Amino acid sequence: MTDASAENTPSPEQLDDEAEVFEQKAVRLAKRDRLIDSGAEAYPVSVPVTTTIPAVREKWGHLAADETSGETVGVAGRVVFLRNTGKLCFVSLQSGDGTRIQAMLSLANVGEESLAEFKELVDLGDHLFVTGEVISSRRGELSVMATGWKIASKAILPLPNLHTELSEETRMRNRYLDLIVRDQARQVVRTRAEAMASLRRTFAERHYLEVETPMLQTMHGGAAARPFVTHSNAFDTELFLRIAPELFLKRAVVGGIDRVFEINRNFRNEGADSTHSPEFAMLEAYEAYGDYTTIAELTQSLIQNAALAVAGSHVVTWADGTEYDLGGEWDRISMYESLSEASGVEITPATGVAELQALADREGVEVHLPNHGKLVEELWEHFVKGGLTRPTFVLDFPVETSPLTRAHRSIPGVVEKWDLYIRGFELATGYSELVDPVIQRERFVEQAEQAAAGDDEAMRLDEEFLRALEFGMPPSGGMGMGIDRLLMALTGLGIRETILFPLVK
Repeated sequence: MTDASAENTPSPEQLDDEAEVFEQKAVRLAKRDRLIDSGAEAYPVSVPVTTTIPAVREKWGHLAADETSGETVGVAGRVVFLRNTGKLCFVSLQSGDGTRIQAMLSLANVGEESLAEFKELVDLGDHLFVTGEVISSRRGELSVMATGWKIASKAILPLPNLHTELSEETRMRNRYLDLIVRDQARQVVRTRAEAMASLRRTFAERHYLEVETPMLQTMHGGAAARPFVTHSNAFDTELFLRIAPELFLKRAVVGGIDRVFEINRNFRNEGADSTHSPEFAMLEAYEAYGDYTTIAELTQSLIQNAALAVAGSHVVTWADGTEYDLGGEWDRISMYESLSEASGVEITPATGVAELQALADREGVEVHLPNHGKLVEELWEHFVKGGLTRPTFVLDFPVETSPLTRAHRSIPGVVEKWDLYIRGFELATGYSELVDPVIQRERFVEQAEQAAAGDDEAMRLDEEFLRALEFGMPPSGGMGMGIDRLLMALTGLGIRETILFPLVK
């Protein structure tokens, strides 16, 4: 079988107006009606499938041209190629993973009436069941020589042209079409599933327990972000979609679950771009008696094991063909030291706001509601971030920007926090957790003052969380990692490509 025959139904992107779309749909609806009027089914509850297309290929892919297997199978798939003229019709069936097999329907094997019905009723995009012997055609194409067929599901709308790339807008809005026509779209789904399974295996090996925490919360917290707000009719109260599971996972550690993690959906009412989505998947984990050093080692193992699971190597190949090495020990740099080196100006935790603001003004760096911490971080992104190529842990952040983090054990004004940068973007964050309820209250009060000054991302004073801390939380390390961004690091794709059904306007 060859692709010489063009698809006999135009794609949605080729249809110039609604009238033509209506005409195509009307033709297929008429075929649906004829099927039903004849006593057949356009959407049967089941068809007698005996095996899958991938299984047939695995078992009989070695057949030489004109060789027969002696095995009769019943397989089903979506029609992605169709040549239905003459006494021998060819159809290519595609399974959900993209594997294809040819089916051949001959006048001698199915009879005149059945062949005529096939030509009349079957279209590209239909799900079709065929039964027959597995053979190899004269051209060496693995095939099913059909003795019977049945429509498993009638497609009312035509498929896109399988040889023309869909626009990004079409792919994002109609992901089901993207999955039908594009190998990469299907592969990303498999890659994500393999990475998720690897993450859970790594946690299991380290005796972590997976839990679930509330998605609807009476008070948002755990991150500096603007929440989505909703209302509960049952409780007649304002609720928030969670921006992070942190404060509930720490409650679990207080309760004695010493190693805990959650893979969850978070929601932040903020901008969307190539690395941000309002709805995203997040991994968070906490380990009693760990710190930001041990949690960095955990994070490196999680990502390297995921790379092995999806690529078989620590060297992953991105969509554009670039190879990226996630192996070995990753670089660790100090935020203040790297900023000083890159800017040519000595910057320490004691550097004043006025001096930092002057540097920001000279460099054209704008900072909303500036304080020492925000200025340092924005300047670091300006001077240093773009030069990072290898996986890099950036250590020791200003205290003002990390209110839930323990003060550094030896450097005043700094907290024990790292951000992990891979492929030029922040992939994960780790901490030595702040477990002193008195200092935590002070930090919350500072956040409340920032909120009163107009900072929409500042956290609220959370009395319930503080009460939990007052029962005693052990010294702990914690981390958060974006699952979508992990897929970006493994595949080289943008964030919307890694999310199966991204939010679109």
